[in-house]
Amino acid sequence: MYQAVIIGGSAGSFKVITSILSALPKNYPVPLLLNLHRLKHVRSGFVEALALKSNIPVVEPYDKDSIKPATAYLAPSNYHMYIELNKKIALSTEEAINHSRPSIDLSFITAAQTYHRNLVGIILSGANKDGAWGLKKIKDEGGTAIVQDPKECEISTMPQAALNTTEVNYVYSKDQIINFLLKIKQ
Repeated sequence: MYQAVIIGGSAGSFKVITSILSALPKNYPVPLLLNLHRLKHVRSGFVEALALKSNIPVVEPYDKDSIKPATAYLAPSNYHMYIELNKKIALSTEEAINHSRPSIDLSFITAAQTYHRNLVGIILSGANKDGAWGLKKIKDEGGTAIVQDPKECEISTMPQAALNTTEVNYVYSKDQIINFLLKIKQ
């Protein structure tokens, strides 16, 4: 039984994320943890753009916020987002990893240590390798690892890096990802 879904993406992932958020019902049974690369000097507009398409609240969490179902938590611009063992969010301004802050790897690794086999990790379109090691950690902890089909991605580097790093459970199109997420029950 899944307790959380974590999604990482970069260039080319915005349309997929908005499609996912618009497809999920307002009473979605688990939280979505979103780690999307974006310009660090742009502080507003991104979360609002996602919220316009979403049936569940989309929030940029504060440090130590509790993680609740039916909410999408978007890693704030220029902050690493850790998932703590007590299912709270921790934010950090430590050095960039893979040239990225927020680091998808850090979010995925800490979510895997918290949720183990009850976690779904998804890597979407992107132009670097961030998230590949994090998705491997999710798989190693017994969670479900999904990558967007590289043939469908605007930029396939990120999903291909994940495929090169670990044996994923599924390589799915955007519509298959949405169908998978809609089948999650609490």
